[in-house]
Amino acid sequence: MSETPAPRPLPGIGIGRGASGAAVLTALFAVVVVTGAWHITQGTSGVGFWDLLRYALGARESVGGVPVGDVLTGSRLPRVLAGVAVGVALGTGGALLQSVTRNPLASPDTLAVTGGAYFALTVVAAFQITVPLWASGTVAFTGGILAAAVVLGLAGAGTGAASTRLILAGSAVAMALDAASATLLILFREGTTGLYAWGSGSLAQLNLDAATRTAPVIAVVLVVALLLSRRLDVLGTGDDAAASLGVPVRSTRILAVLCAVLLTGVAVTLAGPLAFVGLAAPVAVRLAASRIGVLSRHVFLIPACALAGALLVLLSDVVLRAVMGAQAAASIPTGIPTSLLGAVVIVVLALRLRDMGSAPRAHVAVRSRGRFVTVTVVVAVLLVFAATVGLLAGSLWLRVGDIGLWIQGSAPDLIARALDDRAPRVAAAVAAGAALALSGTVVQGTVRNPLAEPGILGITAGAGFGAVIVVTSGVPGGRPTLIVMAVALGLGTFALIAALSWRGGFLPDRFLLIGIGCGYALTGLSTFLLLRADPYDTPRILTWLSGTTYGRTAPDVLPVLAVLLVATPLVFGMRRQLDLLAIDEDTPQIFGVRREHARLVLLTTAAAVAAVSVIAVGVVGFVGLVAPHLARALVGVRHGRIVPVAMLIGGLLVVVADAIGRSVIAPSQIPAGLMMALIGAPYFVWLLHRSRTSA
Repeated sequence: MSETPAPRPLPGIGIGRGASGAAVLTALFAVVVVTGAWHITQGTSGVGFWDLLRYALGARESVGGVPVGDVLTGSRLPRVLAGVAVGVALGTGGALLQSVTRNPLASPDTLAVTGGAYFALTVVAAFQITVPLWASGTVAFTGGILAAAVVLGLAGAGTGAASTRLILAGSAVAMALDAASATLLILFREGTTGLYAWGSGSLAQLNLDAATRTAPVIAVVLVVALLLSRRLDVLGTGDDAAASLGVPVRSTRILAVLCAVLLTGVAVTLAGPLAFVGLAAPVAVRLAASRIGVLSRHVFLIPACALAGALLVLLSDVVLRAVMGAQAAASIPTGIPTSLLGAVVIVVLALRLRDMGSAPRAHVAVRSRGRFVTVTVVVAVLLVFAATVGLLAGSLWLRVGDIGLWIQGSAPDLIARALDDRAPRVAAAVAAGAALALSGTVVQGTVRNPLAEPGILGITAGAGFGAVIVVTSGVPGGRPTLIVMAVALGLGTFALIAALSWRGGFLPDRFLLIGIGCGYALTGLSTFLLLRADPYDTPRILTWLSGTTYGRTAPDVLPVLAVLLVATPLVFGMRRQLDLLAIDEDTPQIFGVRREHARLVLLTTAAAVAAVSVIAVGVVGFVGLVAPHLARALVGVRHGRIVPVAMLIGGLLVVVADAIGRSVIAPSQIPAGLMMALIGAPYFVWLLHRSRTSA
């Protein structure tokens, strides 16, 4: 997928161009001021526009026994100023990252900078590390810069990496950081109270202190960014051209990234991880630059992105309050509407960009049939061993003989109760792992990208959203209703992704990016419903969304087994078509395969299998990525061999993750999905690094 090139530098700024640029910035500033004024009139105290106007004219009165001045300085102004500060910081940071990577999808979120900053602050809160208030920004900066270094290093963004690789790398690292943060939230509930809601981005402030402290830092970094404007203009022509014109390419890129990360750290410290403002604001300004040419120069582009970011944050907050009412909107983080906006931007950009084919693959040698049989037997034995350990492990460790007594029905009550609880959990882990591995194998082969998986494509997010609707709305019907809704929303998500991807012909990279965008949107909606639900249900639902086998029973496993009994023979019967689709676009047609029809059948099957897996273990990522890749490395590229081995490996991975999560901090538990993310993310990072070096 080719990136939209950064604008070429204009030969000079004439009086007319400078004047038009100043006019655009003035207009944007005026709109921000008007939106801020509208924002100030909203709140839960009952102080309205006329009350504030009379206060501005010198009247000193109270509303509901509260002085208007106290409302203004203690609540309204701090929230508005925080919104402006965060928007300016994220808008500027996104503009810098897009310029140095020459990639329209680069932003603090897609480069995992936001996730790294949030994780660093969560660590400090969880372990109750005393950090001076002024140093919290340094903590966030450290986490953000480390995450950005990993993502940019994996994607090779400094050399013009493809958008798909950048988003895959950022999404994977962000998923790992989110999993680590969620683990800390679950394990250290006392020290992290309120961090989940704050983790979605909140403009709530106690007073003006935080905004006034961050303003000088943002101003200084903004000045540094403007001083880099000419260099960034020239850098947009390419590294070689910039170097020939005397621009220090490496130092310019490093300084710009440091500025972007510092701004993101400040924003996260002030208002939490406010999603996708750093993506949407620069994209909007760059699109406007196609009509207003002066905005293509960074001296105007950077302040325009800063103002656009402030406008997006204030508009998101003020519209949310206008639609839901100030009282109801108070519990909804501003980051939720901004995440929905960012998801729309990713989908729109995916529809506009061209495809560059699949991601590079590491070389896979041809494997013999004898190796396939040996690997299958070994993995099956390991799965049986892991399942046995899963039955024995927990807060009460059992012996192998206890299982025999339980099977005979003569086990003591304590042992019988333990095994009655653990057996369905192990069965759910095996079934769901096999289902996710099957789905991942089909998705990777069909879209010709070994870095794709159902979680990244948003299918499991859709199924999780359906389940959250049932849990939070109190819809009658119990477990059957939850199952039906999860499967329906999972398949509905796939239908939407497929409909958008097939416009103008199926392109694998477009399919990936649209799936990622839809996944972000559905995650935001799930968080919205979660925060509106009973607060006492939050840990339970959060745990379920993190992927868990806790409380599973035999009826939870049966739907997954039923779908596997249908889907596995179907995929195995289409193994030849899947082999041909995994090669390129032309080979299937040469051998008479109806390419689009085969893709639609296979991807629909993968979506159904992934959606049903949510019933057994909730939302678990990385299994559909790791299991097929390991199977491919072990038994070769023929899907007739990959499918059974990948399913066994998938079951093995989830069983091991579940057993570790139940045992490592017993009697407390870490959800299997979080353990899988912590295990799978490093492997994904290694896979990205290997595919990059092999390219």
